[in-house]
Amino acid sequence: MSDANEPAGPVEPGRASGNGAEDRRVRVVLVDDHRMFRTGVQAEIGQTERTGVEVVGEAADVDQAVSVITATRPQVVLLDVHLPGGGGVEVLRRCAPLMADAERPVRFLALSVSDAAEDVIGVIRGGARGYVTKTITGTDLVDSVFRVQEGDAVFSPRLAGFVLDAFASTDAPPVDEDLDRLTQREREVLRLIARGYAYKEIAKQLFISVKTVESHVSAVLRKLQLSNRHELTRWATARRLV
Repeated sequence: MSDANEPAGPVEPGRASGNGAEDRRVRVVLVDDHRMFRTGVQAEIGQTERTGVEVVGEAADVDQAVSVITATRPQVVLLDVHLPGGGGVEVLRRCAPLMADAERPVRFLALSVSDAAEDVIGVIRGGARGYVTKTITGTDLVDSVFRVQEGDAVFSPRLAGFVLDAFASTDAPPVDEDLDRLTQREREVLRLIARGYAYKEIAKQLFISVKTVESHVSAVLRKLQLSNRHELTRWATARRLV
């Protein structure tokens, strides 16, 4: 993970325990459909005596997430936006009563590879307290988790602008019927293709195979009635998706 966040401050040594400081703990559930990524996050932030973060559960899809969150009642959920079963927005919808609990609120922090405006706005409208990208460092992620647990809103630098623009506008965004034909994963692939990424680079970034990337590109071209990646790039650029 490289540094793409600018939190209020770094994790202070001894904040979790020792040095005479009051112990601080936060119970966290990790929701992401890539097991290797969950393992990496667990290794990075889940050393409780050092970070104060206790990972109490994991989930790979919407149904698992709702079940684990309901059973463990964490203080913060690190939530991927794109999940089998309906995505992060569906998890938020089904966990709305837990978020509304005045005494033991469950708060959500989106953690995603996507930096698309529609993804950011969708989960914030759904009730998430913040949105950071997977380029965030482990130290900054720990800090973000504590800030969300305390009720703050946390965003990777440029993403906050999406939210401010969306909520400042009184007009609903127009529906793009062509874009609506694409799945969330196809939109991710479309955006990366339009930015000039090679298939191997997309596969690495999205934790999928090159063959799967090729299948998604074929599906996007078919649905949008385009012939090649150059037309696809022009299409995405015209809609400001790049």
